[in-house]
Amino acid sequence: MKSTTRILAAAVLTGVAAAVGAAPAVAADTVPVPVPLDGVEKSLNVSLPKVGGELPLLTPGVPEGPRYVEGQMIPASALPQVPMGAALPGLSAEAPLPQVLGKGFDQAGLSVPAADLRTLTPGLSVDTPMTASNPDVFGLPTLKEPQAAVLTPLLQTAPTGVLGLGSM
Repeated sequence: MKSTTRILAAAVLTGVAAAVGAAPAVAADTVPVPVPLDGVEKSLNVSLPKVGGELPLLTPGVPEGPRYVEGQMIPASALPQVPMGAALPGLSAEAPLPQVLGKGFDQAGLSVPAADLRTLTPGLSVDTPMTASNPDVFGLPTLKEPQAAVLTPLLQTAPTGVLGLGSM
């Protein structure tokens, strides 16, 4: 085998290995964030709550293309709204309880998982103060009132949570 063929084969295999190795890291929607309280627990000799969270990763979407409307010279959405997909941050906490409620109720827990969040950025729609060519006035445009509209942003989500008592 020639040396150039070997170098090419090594470069291809290295590229494939790098692509396969990097693929699982991109698939996460949220990043877990633990709160380390173990050192305080050991130094003070007390049991502290266990706290953790999840931070979302933003994923921008593709904006809609221009929509042409009859009678307007500029498309309906001059500054399009950009969809953004993400999640609300999540939280989980477990706190130790003294056995006030009896046996089997040694901890209180709260879990608020990351909830999907769908958003659209604000947009802008404008129209010129002239109409399209008008055949009634020899093909010349006529004047009209200018129009401008701000497209409001959108937020949609459905957060959930669980609060409970249990044993450790």
